Parts: sequence; structure tokens; C-alpha cells
Amino acid sequence: MVKAKEVWYNGRLKPWHEATVHVTAHALHYGTGVFEGIRCYKTKRGSEVFRLSEHLNRLLNSAKIHRIDIPFSASELEDAALETIRANDLEHCYIRPVVFRGVGPMGVNPLANPVECYILVWEWGKYLGDEAIEQGVDVCVSSWNRAAPNTFPSMAKATGNYLNSALVKMEAVVNGFAEGIALDTQGFVSEGSGENLFIVTGEEIWTTPVSSAILPGITRHSVVTLAREMGYSVLEHSMPREMLYLADELFFTGTAAEITPIRSVDRITVGEGRRGPVTEALQKRFFDYVEGQEEDRFGWLTPVYKEKAVSQ
Repeated sequence: MVKAKEVWYNGRLKPWHEATVHVTAHALHYGTGVFEGIRCYKTKRGSEVFRLSEHLNRLLNSAKIHRIDIPFSASELEDAALETIRANDLEHCYIRPVVFRGVGPMGVNPLANPVECYILVWEWGKYLGDEAIEQGVDVCVSSWNRAAPNTFPSMAKATGNYLNSALVKMEAVVNGFAEGIALDTQGFVSEGSGENLFIVTGEEIWTTPVSSAILPGITRHSVVTLAREMGYSVLEHSMPREMLYLADELFFTGTAAEITPIRSVDRITVGEGRRGPVTEALQKRFFDYVEGQEEDRFGWLTPVYKEKAVSQ
């Protein structure tokens, strides 16, 4: 990680090296936290954050599910995120709001522990590597399933949920793959360790449903919107594992992964073994949008340096 200069903490900026947490923090012992991942792009109009309000609303919803009362509104958190980017003089970056239960009574019950709010920013490139966007990645189906309904709420982007993701990712990496795909408890395809999944089959694009224990991704929603605008038929549908092997194209979506093609699953080649034409077309449309090559017709981009954006 490339360190930044300043971190936002509970309403004020403080130096990066002072953004520390005590070893008795509840979240460290019990995973009681929620977070987001957001990207700021350097566009033709200046630095702009992609779908900032949607991410922060999801943060608040994740906190609501886990009974974490965030003492800031979505608007205040939005201002804080932009302030933190400006304080670090960044043109493009990754943004990580994280909210968790801090130091208080030790024990499973978190209700008496204070809520701590941080926003970090740093420069971060392509999550699965620069070549992955063009060449695609090799993945495996994990032996670890996503959680059953009514156990860990998958619609919350909670820190504790990512222990499962870490198991999926580590298993993939130690076996020579870039990423793993988890199944749900019924054996249907769920998602990657930190990415949603799309299948191109014939004239249709399929993506896994919320009922398959996925986090409803904001990039996922963006890709569905753009794909339908381009004339593709997009369906949310349960998928048996074997569809991964028979698909014409596969790709991941996510804030970190953006749109990353998959060239093989379990050493079985997907399609032609390289990025397919539908994935490439969607990538081009997505990157044109987030890099300011197109008009922001959906209102998805928030300027960071408003004076600079106006002058350009």
C-alpha cells in the first residue's frame, strides 16, 4: 500500500501514522465493522469519484443491519471523503470508509462499544493486475461456500464476512489461480472473493441473484445499466456450476476489479481463452464513462476539485 498523508477520523483529519486502533477494539476480536471500497478517477473533466453517494448509502445500510449507529449523515460522509482526497493532493485513488466498534466492554455484545469512523485514501492500480484487464485471469471453484441465508447477512459489506472471502482467495492463490469463485449453499454459483460474476451465453448476459448470497455490487449495477443501454439482454438468474465451463464469456465486476475477464475455470478454457467481444465492448463503455469520455448522463460522478472541474 502507498501511504497517504492524512486520514479522516470522526470528523477531523489526522496524520496517517496516527490512525491507529487499540488492541482491545471490539472489531479486532469479533469482526464488528462495515466498510466500502470506492474509486476516484482522473477524468477529462478533472478528478471525479464514481458513485460516491450510492457507496455511502450502502455503508449506512450495512451499519443499520448490524445495529451500528453512524453519527454522520451520508452528506457529511460524502464531504469528508472529498476533503480527504483533497488533503492528500490525489488526482486518482481508492477510497476506504471503515466504521467499527471500538474500545469498550469485552464480550460478544457490542452495543456499549463506541463507533469509530475512518476514511482512508491511497493510490491503487488494477486489483488483479494490469494484464488481467486485457488477458483475463485463471480462476477455480472454491471448496468454501458462501454463508447460508439468515446466518451472515450478505447484503451488508461487513468486515467479518470477509473471513469467508479470505479463505476463498487464499485457497485459489496457493493452488496457482488468481481468484476463486464460491458457490452458495444450494450449489449454485455465487461470486468471487470480492467480485460479482457475469456469464455471456449466446445472446444473453446472466448475473447471479441476491438470493445466491452475493453482495449487490454497485459496479454490477452500473454494468447492467450500461449493457442494457447497449442493447444486451441482461438476466439475473441462478446458475449451476457447469455453466461456468460452458459459457461463451465470463467476467468479474467490482470497484477494485472494475471489469476483469476470466479465461479459464478449474483449468477448463472459457470460450476462446481470452477476453471475448462482449466483455471488451462493456469494458470500453465502462472506462469511457468513468474516465469522462462520455457525458455523465446518470449523475454517477462527483467532482473532487470543483473549481478545477468548472474551469475545464
